[in-house]
Amino acid sequence: MSDTKAQVLNLARTFHKEQEGGAFEAGVTPILPAGAVLDEEDRIALVEAALELRIAAGVRTRKFESAFARYFRRRKAHMVNSGSSANLLAVAALTSPKLKDVRLRPGDEAVTVGAGFPTTINPIVQNGLKPVFVDIELGTYNASFEQIEAAITPRTRLIMIAHALGNPFPVAEVAELAARHGIFLVEDNCDAVGSTYQGRLTGTFGDLSTVSFYPAHHITAGEGGCVLTSSLELARIVESMRDWGRDCWCEPGTDNTCLKRFDYRLGTLPAGYDHKYIFSHLGYNLKATDLQGALALSQMRHIDDFGAARRRNWQRLHDGLADVPGLLLPRATPGSDPSWFGFVLTVLPDAGFTRRELVDFLESRRIGTRRLFAGNITRHPAYEGVDHRTVGELTNCDTVTEDTFWVGVHPALTTEMIDYVIESVTEFCTRRG
Repeated sequence: MSDTKAQVLNLARTFHKEQEGGAFEAGVTPILPAGAVLDEEDRIALVEAALELRIAAGVRTRKFESAFARYFRRRKAHMVNSGSSANLLAVAALTSPKLKDVRLRPGDEAVTVGAGFPTTINPIVQNGLKPVFVDIELGTYNASFEQIEAAITPRTRLIMIAHALGNPFPVAEVAELAARHGIFLVEDNCDAVGSTYQGRLTGTFGDLSTVSFYPAHHITAGEGGCVLTSSLELARIVESMRDWGRDCWCEPGTDNTCLKRFDYRLGTLPAGYDHKYIFSHLGYNLKATDLQGALALSQMRHIDDFGAARRRNWQRLHDGLADVPGLLLPRATPGSDPSWFGFVLTVLPDAGFTRRELVDFLESRRIGTRRLFAGNITRHPAYEGVDHRTVGELTNCDTVTEDTFWVGVHPALTTEMIDYVIESVTEFCTRRG
């Protein structure tokens, strides 16, 4: 390491120490619902990557992909520029002509839940598939196995569901159901890194799974996401579609890995057309940068500790609010050990107060809240006119739209902060209930 580089990194360490926050002050210090936890080594990883000016995906991104695949015991991980892009790639890959008769085609049905984040639904619509919405259970905020099974028809070709706020849906049973019917399963694992179901990590059951590295999530790269699979065929398709749709698989900056770059004849192109510019898919440029790869690789050190903090904060909230009137508390799906994304509260019909009144009170105390994302997705303007099918009534999705919100459990929250949330919720509910 050069003397100049060492000096810059030492300055970065000094700067990090100067940025460390002060003591918590109730009602003054914001208690954010989500947020990244970045330590000195994360800052150094970013600065070092920036000094080397590796501004496109490079060695750090590839190291992260390998490490992340090993964590999930999946054969391949492909880093992308966001979790939304990961979802788009996962669905688009299943439409590839290379899958021949089993590929997804326009008009095929895709089973998903009616309450969640739009980017689980959007790739279904964008690829010409027909979303089939099922209701959720209050408490777990996931669809039950029975609800998912009831949605299956001969037109069903895909099940794509997110683990709600880190709480696994019954994914082992759903994976078996999908395999029995010859249906693809995509796990949206963006909120659930480190969660387990029946002792197995979520994100390992589906044909493909996706992760987000937005700052709200379990580890962060600032922006970023990942698609994981153990199918080498699907991995190759994902890589092609992520990298403009090209047929070539050379790493950036390398040529002729296959030793026959000018010997291919594909489509109606002339023989010997440069393989680096032959396109086998309608693709995108969804790659991440090496700065993102560097930060994600550094953050991986924290996955288990961050998960433990999320579980600890969630449990403290649950214990502290157990006897508070007017609220339905969240519960883990049987057989699961969630690495929680948030702590969900639903105001009961006879509470004597509304969700809005409770949220306004908490926000006045600098306690940040969030809705359960879109609530009933079919009620949003973007989905007017989208061809879809619902299985039964989306009754609980509507309840969530009206009466549900969540507060944070992320690792940056201290015990003092969690206790202040408990105190504030208890004070309001006992006074108004």
